Amino acid sequence: MKITDAKVFVGGPGKNYVTLKIMTDQGGYGLGDATLNNRETLPAAYLRDYLVPNLIGMDPRNSEDIWQFFYRGAYFRRGPIAMAAFGAIDMALWDIKGKLANMPLYQLFGGKSRDSAMVYAHATGTDLEDLMASITRYVDQGYEAVRVQCGIPGMPGSGYAVPEEKGAKRDYITDFSGVRPKVEIWDSERYMRFMPDALMAIRERFGPDLKILHDVHHRLTPREAAAFAKAVEPARLFWLEDPTPAEDQGALRLLRQHSTVPVAIGEVFNSIWDCQKLIEEELIDFIRVAVTYVGGITHAKRIVELAALHHVRTGFHGAPSHSPICMAAQAHLNVWAPNFGIQEYLVLGTDECDALFPSDHRMERGRFHVSEAPGLGVDFDESQAERYSFQPGSHPVARLEDGTMWNY
Repeated sequence: MKITDAKVFVGGPGKNYVTLKIMTDQGGYGLGDATLNNRETLPAAYLRDYLVPNLIGMDPRNSEDIWQFFYRGAYFRRGPIAMAAFGAIDMALWDIKGKLANMPLYQLFGGKSRDSAMVYAHATGTDLEDLMASITRYVDQGYEAVRVQCGIPGMPGSGYAVPEEKGAKRDYITDFSGVRPKVEIWDSERYMRFMPDALMAIRERFGPDLKILHDVHHRLTPREAAAFAKAVEPARLFWLEDPTPAEDQGALRLLRQHSTVPVAIGEVFNSIWDCQKLIEEELIDFIRVAVTYVGGITHAKRIVELAALHHVRTGFHGAPSHSPICMAAQAHLNVWAPNFGIQEYLVLGTDECDALFPSDHRMERGRFHVSEAPGLGVDFDESQAERYSFQPGSHPVARLEDGTMWNY
């Protein structure tokens, strides 16, 4: 069996999904996701210009050797662009492998450890009252876990993942439109004064069973993060996400010395080497990598298995920048992984997205149920893809009130 061709598509409903389709000489094909949020044309070009020409003629069943060929064969390794491109190739090869075996991918990993995977929704509000209404909406839908973000009194601008208008959007997603980024204003002191009491109010309103998650989004210094984690302990969070910038991994040692709050980190990591020490030293409780960004299923599975040795559970990134192909790959890992924790899930579900990526995967009452179709269980409609083209955009940036650039 040989790879005969591969195509790269960029575009989608509301997102610039980067979709790879690898074809074989036996008529089969596999799909992968290389979407790098707001930098989508870069992994697409890397695939088209450098990687796909090398794929032609390779045996798609040798996914391990192909992964090593691209990773170890490169002089400059890792980084989000390269790993997203490798991730798309690896997903597509696993998809082909599952179709050849006529099995869903989780069977190739060792079968199911659970029937479905718990996911968490994103609740947000301009103020605490608005946030409570958003949480109630998800609880009424059957969600067992909700990430909560809230506007901070006295802080100009919306802050991280908070809408500008009260009650405007219950499924709020940060606006990434436009090449020039929007500016969010940040004030750590105001945040640290307000948020512990807000989280406690949420716990008191919704009781002991709701799993409450909160994302700091790298905004605090190590000392501030340690103080904040200690202050929010009474709210009994399911996890505190990204309390400090991911580059300074030693900062989490200070947090661990002062608090037992579970810590989740990793959505900006690109390899096992980025999180090896955090896992081995047990400085985190959940690893937040995404299958696309860490080079595909082959490498993500290694991270999951390392984490299992050190009591670290999975919490795969699930922002809408990941196409249904990446989310399907993570769904198969989720039902297999013995150390599964939770899956982030922002609603992709538009009719347009379902038409572009048809599948039988389904979400019901806060649980993701994986399809029994062979391979990834997601298809790609090229005729639908013709409706979309690349639309440039950027993440917002964060500044302090005096104009100083801060961590986004």
